[in-house]
Amino acid sequence: MKHLLSRLTLAVGLAAPVLLAHADDQVKRGEYLARAADCVACHTAPGGAPYAGGLPIVSPFGTIYGTNITPSKEHGIGLYNDGEFFAALTEGKRRDGANLYPAMPYTSYHLMPRADSDAIHAYLKTVEPIERAAPVTSLSFPFNVRLGLMGWNMLYGKDLKLAPTDGKSDEFKRGEYMVEVLGHCGECHTPRGLPGAMQQDKRLTGGVLNGYLAPSLLATDLAARGWNHQDLSTFLKHGMSAQGTMFNEMFPVFHNSTQRLSDPDLAAMATYLLGDPAPAAKVLTEVPLAQMSPSAQRGRQDYLNVCAGCHAPDGEGKPHIAVAMRGNTTLRLEDPRNLLRVIEDGIGEQQFAGFERMQPMPGFADKLSHEQLTDLLNYLRQGWGGQPGELAVGDVQKLQADAPPAEHKAH
Repeated sequence: MKHLLSRLTLAVGLAAPVLLAHADDQVKRGEYLARAADCVACHTAPGGAPYAGGLPIVSPFGTIYGTNITPSKEHGIGLYNDGEFFAALTEGKRRDGANLYPAMPYTSYHLMPRADSDAIHAYLKTVEPIERAAPVTSLSFPFNVRLGLMGWNMLYGKDLKLAPTDGKSDEFKRGEYMVEVLGHCGECHTPRGLPGAMQQDKRLTGGVLNGYLAPSLLATDLAARGWNHQDLSTFLKHGMSAQGTMFNEMFPVFHNSTQRLSDPDLAAMATYLLGDPAPAAKVLTEVPLAQMSPSAQRGRQDYLNVCAGCHAPDGEGKPHIAVAMRGNTTLRLEDPRNLLRVIEDGIGEQQFAGFERMQPMPGFADKLSHEQLTDLLNYLRQGWGGQPGELAVGDVQKLQADAPPAEHKAH
């Protein structure tokens, strides 16, 4: 008996380092997957501790607050076991049985395998527990009745189905998982219907979020805006490329997620989005001023007055200060709302990879008349955006009326 106990003790002693190494690998993998799933962006308030919750998420049905997902047993997920965490992640089901609001993208995560969920949970167990309750979400009736989400989930909770990938490369398949499931890109880049569900027949064709357009990610539309595989991979890794810089809701995605992903995964995402082979990126030629509409010709002077100091007279931009207008993806969008919002609201100072910075861009909402703003938009879109049509003052005013209140604008 004594001899047997000695053998068991030796076996346990030899296995312990292997088990510890496995656990350590799972935590490291979970940290990477949590970054890829962009958990920190929605579960961290501005200036708050990572994963401690409190971020206000504005929806058409009211403001929903990101929850505390640190290991706090009172305020976080410290009491969750792996199965309960998997149910929350993929079914939108809390430990107490209540339904989560679909601001939590379980409608995309439902395709996540259990092993990835367990790894994320293993990592979250290692972060510092924050003993602070996140603000309680309080929506108006009937949206505050969580029980009603049972029917919603039955109809829409598992609507997302991945397209067949027979004959596709491993890189394409990996990109599909990174984009559609972990990255849950469709949650913002897909239009939603009246019940707030993604319109899967229009998947990745673009959606409006807090007054901004999350543009189409379809391969043909990306190529039409000048994207190729290298530029798209660079954009995801560095937050900037020849097409411009990330701003608005995409900047936190870059800051918290994509810049920390591996080069092979970023390349796989670009391969999936652009297709394999990818359509040829459209190259634009600048339109001479004389060939522009009268409104756009007047807009040239407005550009020189308020834009050229940073973006340069001929639109080439200035390194570390302002992006170029030539080839800028925002100007090439058929929908002008993002360009309008940027001109009116401005963009805060942004820190990109390494030592790269972009200085803050002021808003000009109180400096340009409706006519001047319309002329400037027409000049930018016709001169550098390849948009042949002309916006009328009424078109711009309608978009201005659709702008969200100041407190609802992107963080």
